[in-house]
Amino acid sequence: MMGESVYKVPGGKLLRVQLSASDGRIDGVVITGDFFLHPEEALDALQEHLKGHVIKEQPLAETIGLFLKDRDAFFIGASPADVAKAICMAA
Repeated sequence: MMGESVYKVPGGKLLRVQLSASDGRIDGVVITGDFFLHPEEALDALQEHLKGHVIKEQPLAETIGLFLKDRDAFFIGASPADVAKAICMAA
């Protein structure tokens, strides 16, 4: 299954997600938009890290949050919950 979403974070930035999934799990995901992620290279690593994860908003938000914490990375204009929501919207 392929899907796309566009999500405007209330008071924040725009997130675009292209999602490839099967059996309720992420096969591949591309996250773009006008948000910032510091450091920038964490985005590619995050997209790779999400492969195989179940497409459910709360577990994804927790996974994204832990991933960022482990790498001292952070979003500007979005949160892990916002990214998880955009991913689920694309499913």
